[in-house]
Amino acid sequence: MASWHDSLAAPPRVLISPRPSDASGKGTVLSLRHPRSGDETGYLFIDGQLQEINWFKERYGAWFLGDYVCEDGGLYYCTPVDPIFIFLPIFEAARMSNGKDHGKFRQMDEILYVEGYPGYQQLISVASHHMELVCEVKEVANMKFFRLDDSKVLSWLCCKVHNLKEVFPKLGKNYAAQAEKEQLKEAVQMIREYLKDEPWLTLLSKKLQLDINEIINDAMTKTCEASVYADSSPAHGLPSESKAGNASAKSSKGRPAKKPKMEVGSKSIKDMFRRVTRSGSGT
Repeated sequence: MASWHDSLAAPPRVLISPRPSDASGKGTVLSLRHPRSGDETGYLFIDGQLQEINWFKERYGAWFLGDYVCEDGGLYYCTPVDPIFIFLPIFEAARMSNGKDHGKFRQMDEILYVEGYPGYQQLISVASHHMELVCEVKEVANMKFFRLDDSKVLSWLCCKVHNLKEVFPKLGKNYAAQAEKEQLKEAVQMIREYLKDEPWLTLLSKKLQLDINEIINDAMTKTCEASVYADSSPAHGLPSESKAGNASAKSSKGRPAKKPKMEVGSKSIKDMFRRVTRSGSGT
């Protein structure tokens, strides 16, 4: 009797994501540019929401899915991401501003045409709704034209920082005991993960009266500390596929370890959950 995994073209993977609300149980995996690094990164678009796909893997582990053993003990999991962070570099480039020139107004489908990344075109409906918060919008003959507005972007970023700061006291005594300036700096460092230093981090730091060099240096220190801890841990995990660039990693047979390949296209998320929750467990 054939097993459920015999018909799969690729080895199964374990994914934790939101359950689809519709009966089709489908989400779309998109390849988009990471807003800070510009690297190709996987995202899940499901129920009108954009989710960032992260990857976690302990040094030793496997998944038992019914009668199938998945040697790759990695775990994919999805976390919500504000689409404005993803669109910001695209809209910044699209306005083609130069010096005192504020740039051009352009239609949404033209802005989201990014060569080699057709996934942006599938997010037009999401982009139209969100980008009105940070763009000037003009309507001509029932057609909308968008141009990124620096002052609106800065106001939106400040709102993000203050919203994060309000959450810190609930995370523990260490955060609650921090001075307000330290909390602001911590929030900016978190947002920096999705933000380019120029021009946005520079403008944001100036607006909040923070030293941008302190923010960058503190972030580098924390990254180094995390790297040292990960290297010394007997069973460490890599926080995401895009950040797991350890070129010296070796497999158990001495060969370079392969990074998981992100599959793009429509997937039946509901079927993934069925297979895992019905007969799967992880060790």
